[in-house]
Amino acid sequence: MTERLFFTHDHLTADVEVLECTPSDELFAVVLQSTPFHPQGGGQPSDTGWLGASQMLKVVQEADRIVHYVDQPLKLGTTQARVDGTRRALHTRLHSAGHLIGNAGESLGWMPIKAHHWPGEGKITFVRGESAQTIDAGVLQRQVNQWINADLPRHMLLDGNTRKIGFGELPAYACGGTHVQTLAQVGEISILALSEKKGALSVRYTID
Repeated sequence: MTERLFFTHDHLTADVEVLECTPSDELFAVVLQSTPFHPQGGGQPSDTGWLGASQMLKVVQEADRIVHYVDQPLKLGTTQARVDGTRRALHTRLHSAGHLIGNAGESLGWMPIKAHHWPGEGKITFVRGESAQTIDAGVLQRQVNQWINADLPRHMLLDGNTRKIGFGELPAYACGGTHVQTLAQVGEISILALSEKKGALSVRYTID
């Protein structure tokens, strides 16, 4: 099983051990003993970056290991991993914004069931709880702005392979994604639209 370094720290560089490197179409599939790269999944796109001199183009979860696809072959042994910090920061802000919208919906009796944190495609889907209240973009906008202005800190709880992420006293979610350290780093969230269909409420959002 690949050790997920991003579960416990936010470092963008790490010395890693290359265990496998095999041709895959026009790329090379690399398996590491441990990785700072977040794979695509959990509503979040994959990191990109570099492994040694090779450009790392995508990262995917395959069974219990994480596979990195690079443009040049790598020798087995130790190399340096470098995460593209600009791309990571954007995904981190989007994912954290999604958590806040989920928290805001829950505070009004709506239950988040699905999340998509891709740039230009941010969306959280809710279903009504027993105590669901009227919800609109303005209500959500005011609540997430309040938490961001309070600059609530991130906290993590690790229990085996499960990690929970929360901010301040807000309820934590089981999540393997990347997140800001404090909410001021999210920046400005814009609630774009709400639509309800077949009992599911979709909230579209972006960040500035």
